[in-house]
Amino acid sequence: MSSTLPAPPPQLLADLSAAMLEGGTVRSRATDRLAMAHDASHFLLTPSAIATPINAAEVGRLLRTSAAHGIPLTFRSGGTSLSGQAVTDGVLVDTRRNFREIEIIDDGHRVRIGPGATVRQVNTRLAKFGRKLGPDPASESACTLGGVVANNSSGMACGTVANTYNTLDSVTLVLPSGTVIDTGASDADARLKALEPELFAGLDQLRERIRHNPASVTKLQQQFSMKNTMGYGLNSFLDYDTPAQILAHLVVGSEGTLAFIASVVMRTVPLLSHSMTGLLVFESLDRATGSLPELVATGPATIELLDATSLRVSQSDPSAAEILRSITVRNHAALLVEYQAQSALETADLSATAYSTLRRLPLERTASLSADPRVRAKLWHTRKGLYAAVAQARPSGTTALLEDVAVPLPALLNTCQQLTRLFESHAYSNSVIFGHAKDGNIHFMLTEKLGGGSNLDRFTAFTEDMVQLILSNGGSLKAEHGTGRMMAPYVRRQYGDELYDVMREVKRLCDPAGTLNPGVVISDDKDAHVRDLKVTPTIEAEVDGCVECGYCEPVCPSKDLTTTPRQRIVLRREMERARLAGDSALLSELAEQFDYDAVQTCAVDGMCQTACPVLINTGDLVKRLRADTAGKLESTAWRSAARHWAGSSTVASLALTVTQKLPEPLVRTANSLGRKVISKDTLPLWSSELPAGGVQRERQRTVGHADAVYFTACVGAIFGPTDAGPGVREAFEQICDRAGVSLAYPKDLPGLCCGTPWRSKGMTKGYEHMAAIVLPALWAASRQGKIPIVCDASSCTEGLRQMQEHATESPDWASLRIIDVVEFVEQEVLGKLRVRRKVDSLALHPTCSSTRMGLNSSLHAVADALATVVTVPESWGCCGFAGDRGLLHPELTASATEAQAAELAAGNFSAYASCNRTCELGMTRASGSQYQHVLELLAWACSEVAD
Repeated sequence: MSSTLPAPPPQLLADLSAAMLEGGTVRSRATDRLAMAHDASHFLLTPSAIATPINAAEVGRLLRTSAAHGIPLTFRSGGTSLSGQAVTDGVLVDTRRNFREIEIIDDGHRVRIGPGATVRQVNTRLAKFGRKLGPDPASESACTLGGVVANNSSGMACGTVANTYNTLDSVTLVLPSGTVIDTGASDADARLKALEPELFAGLDQLRERIRHNPASVTKLQQQFSMKNTMGYGLNSFLDYDTPAQILAHLVVGSEGTLAFIASVVMRTVPLLSHSMTGLLVFESLDRATGSLPELVATGPATIELLDATSLRVSQSDPSAAEILRSITVRNHAALLVEYQAQSALETADLSATAYSTLRRLPLERTASLSADPRVRAKLWHTRKGLYAAVAQARPSGTTALLEDVAVPLPALLNTCQQLTRLFESHAYSNSVIFGHAKDGNIHFMLTEKLGGGSNLDRFTAFTEDMVQLILSNGGSLKAEHGTGRMMAPYVRRQYGDELYDVMREVKRLCDPAGTLNPGVVISDDKDAHVRDLKVTPTIEAEVDGCVECGYCEPVCPSKDLTTTPRQRIVLRREMERARLAGDSALLSELAEQFDYDAVQTCAVDGMCQTACPVLINTGDLVKRLRADTAGKLESTAWRSAARHWAGSSTVASLALTVTQKLPEPLVRTANSLGRKVISKDTLPLWSSELPAGGVQRERQRTVGHADAVYFTACVGAIFGPTDAGPGVREAFEQICDRAGVSLAYPKDLPGLCCGTPWRSKGMTKGYEHMAAIVLPALWAASRQGKIPIVCDASSCTEGLRQMQEHATESPDWASLRIIDVVEFVEQEVLGKLRVRRKVDSLALHPTCSSTRMGLNSSLHAVADALATVVTVPESWGCCGFAGDRGLLHPELTASATEAQAAELAAGNFSAYASCNRTCELGMTRASGSQYQHVLELLAWACSEVAD
């Protein structure tokens, strides 16, 4: 049986490849096309090909190629858009992998950015200048500047004053003809007139057409007095005079339908680093919304609305703030308010002035504003977690639909009340209303089963009623999330025939062939919003709750090599869909490609969980898939290794020591042959920067009294230290000795391991054996949990904690206190040490485990004690070494560390440190500089005699 996925036209692929003269790529495998078919929206179209250009010239040739073939072309970066503007059945151009340049201008008052850089990356660079971007979307960790401009992003605090449209300085565009225009250049209009005369003249004429039509002027002024991303930004014809500037601002919010954004220059805003936040609780929605005018007058940075359902959903979160958990919710509503300023004193003055107003409001309880970071974090966790709480609870197979609208502030109460009634009348239970109340901008979420022949009558009827409600209140059907495909059929209804006709002319002038993202922003298809809907078949429980938002992608070490966590999940859904359809050919093709792309090159580092709004750790799925596919011989070998770990780790250490003494060509030849015979997924690749083997751990050392149990990790016994230091084991013992801290050791330590090697490979039996001997040993050594257990490798600390968490044999083991060596030193030892000398400049590499366990503040504290200047690279990320994954697939580490290695090479550092031996090896390989454990440097800094 042939695959139901149609093959792309061979001539199209040939012509697209020919357009990539500078080294861009074109991919057409089923895995690539289906992995990129999914974005955060509820629409699904499978592209014919994925093109990944490396510069604007290649983009121009791609645009001309798609026009010549008459095939649509769509740009995709972060893929966080919710309205279907980043999916296509034509050519999908991936701008995430390249175009990531960030150039600070005017001491941070402006910044030039490539469309592939994320908001968070840009703000990280700007922070040292006390500046930030104006737009502050909730997806800032994943959304890129290309998407931010294309969707006219705003956010919680920026309102309309500091949104993308109002902070855009200039933009470099590639038009569908291939013409490149920098609207910030002094000759921008002359160049536009010379190269695109029809477009230049047409924009001139449309400007006059709008300005001389009083009804159009009034309508546009009313519509853009509030948040509004519906249709094209025709307000640019009122706000700007020259065609180049009009074009620049028309592209804002155009969702990739007019031109490619090759780079953008943004004006920045001050970074207000001091805040006071509070949750104001009202007995009803009308009292909350009725208080908004007075609250807005106090000058808060943001006011966020939470309706009664939002409050109930949030109360189920054990980490919710006390004020929230103490409410007996009936018809309550709450407003989350925050005041921001550049200093603590200014913030205190601002909030003190606000208290006079807060005391007059009809609150259920006394208003309280807090500057405590922990209190504020809990309150914002509640607001930002609403999407996760509702989306994760949806029935399997359904889709979470998050929509947003805006209305004039006086109409907000009626809009919320009527929207709640619509939920009830259309039988949408557990739907929530929340959002940016200060701007009259609310979000609402409902769940629906879409696609696959589902009955869409309810969804269609609800949408029609909702449209009528918002427009009757003078609102906009899209405030932040973009028109996309969802609201394209309703643009004419919101603006009227005249302005809709202007929008059609704008599209024709910019894109005469109509190949740029057709069907998005404007569409004459009245059913466009219910076509090409996404089916979400039930898959593995570990990842079934995924909403395909893409927040996980920026932190994934394999994102530029093979697949991302989102793509692993959607490929499982595509495989299930193929199975249900009986498409054995497609299923076989996907399964074959999935092994390397999604299983073997997954670092299972868990970083995806730190970014996921529904807390999915895709590594859990990958570990189980590895277990399911592990061969009997491999499983038996790893189980035997668990039973004889002291000998197994000694053999591994000895092998490394022997290879150090043999001629390098001999080792490489033998290693290469072995990987061919055995498997690249089983036998590690040797490389010359690997150290000799380490010294084996001591079997048992006893002391009369001990302050802690020292569980020294076996990675330090397998991999020896660098030439620059003694290794973390000796360093920690020296530090403790100087501080008067005594250590005990578990019995039979050489045979104990945290279990991570078995767990990450899915070797269940070996892991169970290791857990069965490790936890009793720790219980005995710690005197039944009376003293802490300290581990000297962050991944192993996390492994021990996970072993403890999943233990069922004894409830007592839950009381074991397992702490990483860095945190222990920061809390218990550092204050007892005398630092005698310092490293001038230290490059510090936090690990995935230290990040997941919240240890990075301790890591920084230790580093600050021993170094004059400590730098964590702005491009920091998981090194992809992942135990032995970087040894098996060195291309994973190379890809994961490419940007960080380049940044390190441009710096001038005296030393390099981390807190996990295998990560140190990965960063040594990536950077060419010797990384060591941070405690090795601390021991040096505290030593009495200079080296």
